[in-house]
Amino acid sequence: MTDTNVQATSVVADPEIRPVINGGQRSGRGRTIRFMQAVFGNRGAAIGFILVLTLVLVAIFASWIAPFDSDQMGAGKRLSPPDASHWFGTDEFGRDMFSRVVFGARLTIQVGVIAVSISLTIGMLLGLIGGYAGGWLEKILMRSVDVLFSFTETLIALAAVAVLGPSLTNAMIAVGIAAIPFYARVAYSVTLVERNRPYFEAAVAAGAGHMRLLFRHLLPNIIPPLIVVATLGVSAAVLAAAGLSFLGLGAQPPSPEWGAMLSSGRDYFNRAPWIMLYPGLAIMITVLAFNLLGDGIREALDPRQRNT
Repeated sequence: MTDTNVQATSVVADPEIRPVINGGQRSGRGRTIRFMQAVFGNRGAAIGFILVLTLVLVAIFASWIAPFDSDQMGAGKRLSPPDASHWFGTDEFGRDMFSRVVFGARLTIQVGVIAVSISLTIGMLLGLIGGYAGGWLEKILMRSVDVLFSFTETLIALAAVAVLGPSLTNAMIAVGIAAIPFYARVAYSVTLVERNRPYFEAAVAAGAGHMRLLFRHLLPNIIPPLIVVATLGVSAAVLAAAGLSFLGLGAQPPSPEWGAMLSSGRDYFNRAPWIMLYPGLAIMITVLAFNLLGDGIREALDPRQRNT
């Protein structure tokens, strides 16, 4: 994970939006409005949100935006530079690069959502259960996470792809598995803090069962920092999946995945640099957008950041 991801581990939900003792309910509308105002009061977060929203809209309406099908060969001359007919030029097969970049947005959203969902769900459950249970179960779960932490995410992802085989689906699974230890550690740390809060001690004294304590009291309070980590994690997942595709272990031709497009265009860099330029810019803008949005959410949820 990046340094920005590491900063997210210190995020603890603002006491103003923390559930009260009576069952963890929040007076949602007013606090949601204040939260949104805090997020969009950050200029970088507002820019990030606009960029992310644009990416989502491009992904949804790709079929209407793109003038050609992403795999249509002969849409123009081979290695044709950008012009009025082909805004981003064409590749070695005469495919329209603008159309391929636009359709690639769908794959990017898919990669980010699926990979982060895998790592967030599994990591959150491991950290939540480990922090709540304590004892031998905590030691087994957290030591297992520590073992995974001893390997780099790239190595874990490469090993997973080597076992599952090269494909975009397997790349998403591999990236999701590789990030599980990080989410587990964040969830575990926040759970340890929440266990000592008065609302949780009151729920225990009132005789609440394990499921109620876990999913009614603890889970709602560990979600805010995990939202920050997940938002920042999307950018890391996009980069990791693009890296695997660039190495030929992720999306396979003729898929219009940005990392795979970078890989196919490196042989033509001197003759047609636009083949690598536009997918590279798309990856950069996407990563920047999610990082800006994640930083804004982090500052909105962390009163220490908001008051500086």
